[in-house]
Amino acid sequence: MSSPMRKTLISVVIPVYNEEDNIEASYEAVLREFNAYDDIDVEIIFTDNHSVDKSFSILSDIAKRDRRVKVLRFTRNFGFNKSILAGYRHASGDAAIQIDCDLEDPPSLFHEFIRLWRDGHDVVVGIRAQRKESRAKALVRRSFYALLNNLSDVKHEVNSGDFRLIDRTVLDQLKIIQDPHPFVRGLVSELSINPASVSFSRNSRQFGESKFPLRQLIRLALEGVYAHSTAPLKLATYAGLIIALLMALLTGCYIIARLLAPGEWPAGFATTTILILFGISLNALFLGIIGEYIARIYQQVRMRPYVVIEKALNIEASGGVYNEKI
Repeated sequence: MSSPMRKTLISVVIPVYNEEDNIEASYEAVLREFNAYDDIDVEIIFTDNHSVDKSFSILSDIAKRDRRVKVLRFTRNFGFNKSILAGYRHASGDAAIQIDCDLEDPPSLFHEFIRLWRDGHDVVVGIRAQRKESRAKALVRRSFYALLNNLSDVKHEVNSGDFRLIDRTVLDQLKIIQDPHPFVRGLVSELSINPASVSFSRNSRQFGESKFPLRQLIRLALEGVYAHSTAPLKLATYAGLIIALLMALLTGCYIIARLLAPGEWPAGFATTTILILFGISLNALFLGIIGEYIARIYQQVRMRPYVVIEKALNIEASGGVYNEKI
């Protein structure tokens, strides 16, 4: 995995958005885990999604006293997935570990991640055996993974998040992927050759509020489906064929009934109206699905920057501070 002439370098990527109460704790927790190693150096990359609290000020103070801490601040909030991807693309380590700033995922699992990585696994995923959340969120998560695995050609670990270790070989591939709507955990699953997983119980958030309310989780689920499956497009085709056949069958039944009993067959204004509205609604739904894919094609061919970096501390931003392109 690394040269025997130097220490192994592990990059820890921590996305930040309004986490002023959690930054110091996460920084200290990461260092405590790596103090146990004599043969490993660590760099900590904080990606600040343009926080509006004191997060960047705190990060700046930490970066001044510890050169191992790197900070990338974006000009606006580019979203969770792009924040993680920016951290991975700037990672210099032989491997990178992503962990959320709220420490709901335990840093104590780093040791098991590194052990499995040294055994030859290119990706080590943390699987959430237990987590403290509402029934609504739990239902959405289970439904999301069931839908994603049924529609996608890539297998996704159930109850996994972005808490994982990624080998340098996968990090290098992430640098060349051009996707304006990256679903990072899906990309990593697709690029992995020899993955492993570790089960753990997730902690409760100590400070602040979750940045993933139910609405955001549903949006994230749709991003995962659109990014790794063309099944919704095929669904539109199949649904159109099925409805066309049903309409042809109903039309035939209607004609026969009118011929056999013309005086007893009702005019059916309400039925006709319902069928018309149903057809219009279905067309609007599938045109929306097609529009989602067309929008992604449009955004990709424009080759706009996937993030714009406002400030970089203790690190040289790839492609220039103000224009890092995919």
